[in-house]
Amino acid sequence: MRRMRALLAALALTVAGGLMAVIPTTAASAAACATPWQSGAVYTGGMQVSYSSRNYQAKWWTQNEAPPGTSGVWQDLGSCGGGTPPSQPPTCNYPNWVAGTWYTTGSVVRYTNGLYYIAEHDNPGYDPIISTWYWDPYTCGGQPPTSPPPTNPGGFVVSEAQFNQMFPGRNSFYTYSGLVAALSAYPAFAGTGSDTVRKQEAAAFLANVNHETGGLVHIVEQNTANYPHYCDYTQSYGCPAGQAAYYGRGPIQLSWNFNYNAAGNALGLPLLTNPWLVQNDASVAWKTGIWYWMTQNGPGTMTPHNAMVNGAGFGETIRSINGSLECNGGNPAQVQSRVTAYQQFVGILGVPAGNSLYC
Repeated sequence: MRRMRALLAALALTVAGGLMAVIPTTAASAAACATPWQSGAVYTGGMQVSYSSRNYQAKWWTQNEAPPGTSGVWQDLGSCGGGTPPSQPPTCNYPNWVAGTWYTTGSVVRYTNGLYYIAEHDNPGYDPIISTWYWDPYTCGGQPPTSPPPTNPGGFVVSEAQFNQMFPGRNSFYTYSGLVAALSAYPAFAGTGSDTVRKQEAAAFLANVNHETGGLVHIVEQNTANYPHYCDYTQSYGCPAGQAAYYGRGPIQLSWNFNYNAAGNALGLPLLTNPWLVQNDASVAWKTGIWYWMTQNGPGTMTPHNAMVNGAGFGETIRSINGSLECNGGNPAQVQSRVTAYQQFVGILGVPAGNSLYC
């Protein structure tokens, strides 16, 4: 017993004199909190803010996306001000979605908005937020799927009065309500970036539409001699609506059986078997135009949407729509027609045209 007491006394002295000295009695102080994040403020790469007792640093330009956000723009720098860090949801390690990659049923991907989607049907890389028949939101790491941040706040960035000012002689088929109805299927269209960028994109789309349709006058392609040329029988599905059924229609003059097939798959519409929907339903017509704008590179290297929101400029939208015939000196008059309309439309919306207007 005496020996046990001696050992305990020695242990107490050792702990008091040395070992306890290396164990802090209080937790280490957290970093000081940066300036609080503010809704509406613009943050560029490298700027730091605090939010919910944590510091964050912007990786690139952002506005109205509260940390930690869903786009990946905010880098979490850790807790600040001594607050208890919030619990972090489990993470997923699924690959990023890549357009044009074949995905089998059950494949899970991470989309560019930071959310996850699962393939409900095999598909050749259709866009998860557009092709809802092929993709569903996926519950990642036990957390419920998060809805994408709201876009087009307060409605379309072009008012009906501005739309009518842009197209004073338009065909009554091209309704403003049909255009607004089409926006719900493409939430990123004219809903990405600052108010200026959103208005520039809307103006760029409508300027190209203006050129393609003669001021929103023509619903279908005027040269009927071209109609039989738009059937590519090398496609496995052929031309079920008839050889001369896939002529240009709508605001960007959708043509060719393979484009009707792809647009129909993306929109969940039977456009391959009933291409006439594009000339009979204003909302469908607008959707096909925005489908091309959002998903197709055409003869260019990027979609027109990406050209506008990533700063490549209006000239790249021309390249993606008809660059093989117009750009690089191919048809300067046609390019100028598009640029003139764009400059007029951004003037109506009250924003600058930006750089790189020509291709």
